[in-house]
Amino acid sequence: MSGYLDRLNAEQRAAVEALDGPLLVLAGAGTGKTRVLTTRFAHILMSGRAGPGQVLSVTFTNKAAREMRERIAAILGRPVEGLWLGTFHALAARILRRHAAQVGLEPNFSILDTDDQLRLLKQVMQAESIDAKRWLPQGLMGIIQRWKDRGLTPDRVTAAEDTDFAGGRARDIYAAYQDRLRTLNAADFGDLLLHVTEIMRNQPEILAQYHRMFRYILVDEYQDTNLVQYLWLRLLAQSHQNICCVGDDDQSIYSWRGAEVENILRFEKDFPGARIVRLEANYRSTEQILGAASGLIAHNEGRLGKTLRSGRNDARGDKVEVIALWDSEEEARMIGSRIEALRQDGHRLSEIAILVRAGFQTRAFEERFITLGIPYRIVGGLRFYERAEIRDAIAYLRLIVQPADDLAFERIVNLPRRGVGDAAMRSLYAYSRSQGVPLMLATERLVASGELRGRVRENLAELLQNFMGWRELLQREGHVVTAATMLDESGYTAMWKADKSPEAPGRLDNLKELVRALADFETLSGFLEHIALVMENEESTDADRVSLMTLHGAKGLEFDTVFLPGWEEGLFPSQRSMEETGLKGLEEERRLAYVGITRARLRAVISHAANRRIYANWQSNVPSRFIEELPAEHISQTGAARADRQQRLTTPPIFSGAFALTAARPRLAPGAWEQASRPPRAESIPVGARVFHQKFGYGTVMAVDDNRLDIAFEQSGEKRVLDTFVERA
Repeated sequence: MSGYLDRLNAEQRAAVEALDGPLLVLAGAGTGKTRVLTTRFAHILMSGRAGPGQVLSVTFTNKAAREMRERIAAILGRPVEGLWLGTFHALAARILRRHAAQVGLEPNFSILDTDDQLRLLKQVMQAESIDAKRWLPQGLMGIIQRWKDRGLTPDRVTAAEDTDFAGGRARDIYAAYQDRLRTLNAADFGDLLLHVTEIMRNQPEILAQYHRMFRYILVDEYQDTNLVQYLWLRLLAQSHQNICCVGDDDQSIYSWRGAEVENILRFEKDFPGARIVRLEANYRSTEQILGAASGLIAHNEGRLGKTLRSGRNDARGDKVEVIALWDSEEEARMIGSRIEALRQDGHRLSEIAILVRAGFQTRAFEERFITLGIPYRIVGGLRFYERAEIRDAIAYLRLIVQPADDLAFERIVNLPRRGVGDAAMRSLYAYSRSQGVPLMLATERLVASGELRGRVRENLAELLQNFMGWRELLQREGHVVTAATMLDESGYTAMWKADKSPEAPGRLDNLKELVRALADFETLSGFLEHIALVMENEESTDADRVSLMTLHGAKGLEFDTVFLPGWEEGLFPSQRSMEETGLKGLEEERRLAYVGITRARLRAVISHAANRRIYANWQSNVPSRFIEELPAEHISQTGAARADRQQRLTTPPIFSGAFALTAARPRLAPGAWEQASRPPRAESIPVGARVFHQKFGYGTVMAVDDNRLDIAFEQSGEKRVLDTFVERA
C-alpha cells in the first residue's frame, strides 16, 4: 500500500496530493485520469482526511463507477463499503428518496423510463386539447428535458427560455406534466437532479447537512456536465470548496445533449484561488499522432490550453496519413484494401476502427466488408439496414413490388400516423382471413364498400392511391425516383422533420443514404434481394472484428489503427452544426476531430474525397479546413485527387425536391485515388470578382486561399469552393 503514490508521474502525484481547496485537473487524452481519480480517493482515505461516507465521487457511467470502486479496493487491499460513488442520477436518486416530501413525493416514488414519460406526456397533451399530429409529443419532451437540464422548473422558465411550441403553451403543459408526475408519485430522469437542486436551493438546513457530510467532492468528465449538474455541484461545494474536477476541455463534444464546455472553462472564476494541474504525458499515442492532434486543437480559442507529449517507449511513430481520393466509393475500397493488408500482416481486426462523423457513412463500409468477408461490428448502434427508419422505408418498397406482403403492410399502415386503430385493424384482419386475400386488397375492398368510415377511410384511400401512383412511377421513371418520391409523398420524411429529438436529423440522413444506395442497382427487385441477403449475413461470432462507429461514440476508446474518412467541408465540420451554433459549433467540431485522432495508438489515416454521393446526390467537395490546420511536420499527404472541371459530373438533376440526385457516374478502376495533381488554372480569380457556380449560382469572391475561394453567393450564402468549380461571370 505504501507504494501507491510511487506509481504516479510528477503531474499525477501533484493532482493526488493537492487535497485542500478547489482543484481542476486538465487530463488530456490517454494521460491516466482514472488512475488520478481513484488514487486521490484512496489517498484521502489512507491519510485519514475523511471516511468512506464523507467523499462524494461522481461519474457519468455505471461502468466508470464500478471501475473506480474496484481500483480503490485494489489500492487499499480490501473492499470499501458505504461509498458515495456513482453516476449523477444514481446519487441524486439516493438523496431525493431521503427528502422526497420536499417536492411532493413519497420516498418510494417510481422512476419512469423514456417510453413511460412519452406516454404520460401524450395523456397530458390530450387533456390540454393539443393536436399530437401537428405538435409531436417527442418534440415537446425534448424541450422539457432541455429545460430540466438547465435547472428550470416550470415557474423558472422565462420568456427568453420559452418556445412557440403549441402556440406558446409548452410551459403550461410542462407544469401540467409535473403535476401529473407528482399525482402518480413518479419522477423522470431529468427530475432526479432538478428536484435535488431545488431542495438544496430552497432548504438551507438540508444543504448544510450535506456540507457537513461531504468533506471532499470528486467529479469525473467535468467538461460533459450540463447546467443542472453544475448547479448541484456548486451548491454542494460552496462551504469547504474541497472539490476536485477532472476533465478535458478539448474533449467536450456533447453540447447536443446539454453539456456546456463553459462549465470547465470558468472553473477558476467559480472558485477563486483554484489550482490547475495539467496532465500532459500521454501513454497511448505516438509523438506524430499527438503532434497532429495538438496542432489542430490549438486553433480553438475557447480552451484552457495544454500540450500533450508521448510517454510511450516507441514514442516517435509514423506520421498521420492524409489521403485524397476521387470519390466516396474509392474511399471505401481503399480502406477495405488497407484493412485486408493489415490482417494479412497479423494485425488484429479488433484493434482497427473506422470513425465517421455521421451514421449514414457506415453503409459504404458495411457493403465493402461484406464483399471482402471482413468481420465487423457497429459500436453504439445498429447495422445500417437494421435501423428502424431504414426497415420502415424498405417495407414501403416491398409493398410497391409485392402488394401481398402483409408483414410490410402491418409495419407501415400507420407510419406516419393515419388514425388506424385497433378496431380498424381487427376489421382488416377479419376480412383478410375470411376472404383469403392479402391485407392490402382487404383494405381496398373495405374502403370501397364503405365499411371503413371517417378519417380512417380517407387516409387509407389516399395511401392506396399513392401506391398505385408509385407503381406507375416505377415503370415510367425507375426505382430511384420512385423511392425518393414515395418517402416524400407518404409523409414519412415529414414525420422525421417534425420530430425535434436529437436523433431525427440522423434518421433523415440515413433515408437519403438509402436512396443513394438504390442507384447502385438496376432494379428495385434486385436491391430488395440484396438487402435480404445482407440481413441474412450472420454477424461473426469471432471477437476479432473491425469496429465502425461515430466519432461521438468513440470517446474513451482506443485502437492501434484508426481510419477517419469523410474529412470534407460540410460533412466534417458539419454544416448543420455550424449553421445552428456558429463559431461555438465549429470549435466543438474541431474538438471532435481531436478526439478522433487521439483514439489512435500507432497509426491514424485521414481521408477525403473530391466527389461524394451524399444524400443521393453527387457533389464536389473541398477538403476539410481541419486538414489545412494539421501541422505539416506531423502528416504525410498522398493521392491528390483530380478536381478539374472536365472530370466533374455536370448532368442536371433527375428530379427536384428533398431527394434530388444526378445520374450515376462511371466507376473508376482500383487505385484511382492516386490521381495526378489538379492542373493549375490558366488565370487566377481575384477578390471582388463576380463568379458563377453551377450548383450555387452567382456570387462575389470574398477571399482567396491558393485554389480555394470564399464566395458570398446570392442565393445560398457564403461557401468555400475550389476555383476550378466556378467561372468568371
